[in-house]
Amino acid sequence: MKIQVWSDFVCPFCYIGKRRLEHALGQFPHKDQVEVEFKSFELDPNSPKYNGKSIHEVLAAKYGMSIEQAKQANEGVGQQAASVGLEFQFDEMKPGNTFDAHRLAKFAKEHGKEADVTEKLLHAYFTDSKDIGDVEVLENIAEQAGLNRNDTLRILQDKNAYANDVRIDESLAQQYGIRGVPYFIINNKYAISGAQSPETFANALQKVWEEESAAPVLQDLSAENTEDESCTDGSCGMPNKVE
Repeated sequence: MKIQVWSDFVCPFCYIGKRRLEHALGQFPHKDQVEVEFKSFELDPNSPKYNGKSIHEVLAAKYGMSIEQAKQANEGVGQQAASVGLEFQFDEMKPGNTFDAHRLAKFAKEHGKEADVTEKLLHAYFTDSKDIGDVEVLENIAEQAGLNRNDTLRILQDKNAYANDVRIDESLAQQYGIRGVPYFIINNKYAISGAQSPETFANALQKVWEEESAAPVLQDLSAENTEDESCTDGSCGMPNKVE
C-alpha cells in the first residue's frame, strides 16, 4: 500500500494530520507493507522570506481579522496539536517562503532521508521557532539527518536544483484538484482530505487493504457447452472429431 501526502511545512494541520496518520499506522497490522511518500505543496508560492512579522500578523492581514482574533484561532489549533503530542510555539514562529525547504526534501528523498527531513522541518518551524527559509537552518537540518552539509549548500545555492521535482508535485496536485493540504491519496485511487482523526485513517487503511487484497469474484459467462475447449495443467480438452 502506498500513501502519498501533499503538505507544506508551515501548515499546522499538515503536522497534525501527519501525527494522526502515524498513530493509525502504529496500530495497523500491515504497517510494514505501507509506504508513505511526501509531495510538495506551497500554500503561498509568492510568500516572501521571513521578514520579522509574526504568524498572528500574517494571518490577520491575510484573512482580514484582528491580531487578537488571529491569536485565538491559533490557540485553538495549538490545542489540537497538543492532543497528538505536538507543541506549537505560535508566538515565536517565523513564517516565510517554503520553496527551498521543499527542494531540500527532494534532495533528501534521493538519499533515502525524506521522512527524517520532513519531520525535522516541521519540528523546526512549529516547535523550535526556526526560519526554515534560511540556508544555514536548512543546512543544519540536513546535517542532522545525515546528509552532507557541503552538498546541501551547493543544492540550496542552485535555485534550479530539484525545483522541477517540486513543480511536478504541485502540477499533479492541480490535476487531482487539490486546493488545500494535508491531502492523502492511497494507492492512486482513494483520497482523504484534511487532518482527519486517527480513527478515520485507521478505518480507511483497513478498508483499502481489504478491497485491494480481496480476490476477484468472477462470473462465468461461458456458453453452456459440455466440451472442454481449454487447457488445464498441460492437458487440453479437444472437441469430438467429426468423422
